[in-house]
Amino acid sequence: MNDLKLTDSSTVDGAVFSASAFKDHEQVVFCNDRETGLKAIIGIHDTTLGPALGGTRMWNYNHESEAIRDVLRLSRGMTFKASISGLNLGGGKAVIIGDSRKDKTDALMQKFGEYVNSLSGRYITAEDVGINTHDMEMVKSKTDHVTGIPVEMGGSGDPSPVTAYGVFMGMKAAAEYKFGSSDLGGKRVMVQGIGHVGETLVKHLTEAGATVLINDIHRDRMEEVANQYGAQIHEGDVFAAEYDIYAPCALGATLNPESIQKLSAQVIAGAANNQLADEWRDGETLKQKGILYAPDFLINAGGLINVYSEIVKYDRAEALRRTENIYHTTLQIFRTAELENITPHQAALKIAQERIEQAKAQRN
Repeated sequence: MNDLKLTDSSTVDGAVFSASAFKDHEQVVFCNDRETGLKAIIGIHDTTLGPALGGTRMWNYNHESEAIRDVLRLSRGMTFKASISGLNLGGGKAVIIGDSRKDKTDALMQKFGEYVNSLSGRYITAEDVGINTHDMEMVKSKTDHVTGIPVEMGGSGDPSPVTAYGVFMGMKAAAEYKFGSSDLGGKRVMVQGIGHVGETLVKHLTEAGATVLINDIHRDRMEEVANQYGAQIHEGDVFAAEYDIYAPCALGATLNPESIQKLSAQVIAGAANNQLADEWRDGETLKQKGILYAPDFLINAGGLINVYSEIVKYDRAEALRRTENIYHTTLQIFRTAELENITPHQAALKIAQERIEQAKAQRN
């Protein structure tokens, strides 16, 4: 296990990372194990409000530099997600480099659990893309610093349904603010990425009477979800299609100058983290185009709220009640953004940062 020390610049896999770009990260840890093939990175952004809690993502990155960028951005986002949700948690994240369909083994996940355990509770892990409750069982066998374990083991179970519910609540709030009604019946919604969260969101939208378009890198998943919920498969350019609401639920950074220029949607509300390639530039572009953006770290916080229940001991019903409040918080953010003439992302970030600064002031 090696810590990454960011000096003026650090070179990893041929890419140069500026220390100033991520100067607030407390710790970055590389985890390598030849026997199991594990290559993982754990990022701890900020522990002002509590231990850093964030899921583990397994993805087949093209280069290690991509994985580093992902873990740094994701862990930072988790800090603000916990803060704006009123949770006493810090921000952290982990990525495992590999194809979750081919490379993942119980031994690999157990070895990862040993690395998590070595951080002595500064980082608490959970599920994310490519990881399921069985994987968390394997991690749990090596460390207590894990959430999202099966209900039968005393955990809160798969957090993805609660994440999807929070996104649905945020989308309804966005519809209320943009269209004058939270009713999604008759609205055309593009769901990009139909993993556990995306599929559950499709279910909620279908039940609400929306016309749902789906897009995913796996054709078999699209056919399965389309057959079950009557969704329409879209395999062309996602951004060139006609729809009212765009729900990015796969990886981040899908919103950039090129994609935003094509976008016909009036609302963006999805589960993916770090949806804006550049949160200031692209957030401002959306604002200028009149496209309402529901901040990702606000509306996708349901999963975090759910796994937090394992720490403070409340049940799934209470997790859903707290997640439902995302609707009201999202409306508040939209009103604040309009009143202060800033983007919704800036408004949400401001509130999250203020809570962290207040905690720091009280500590000193």
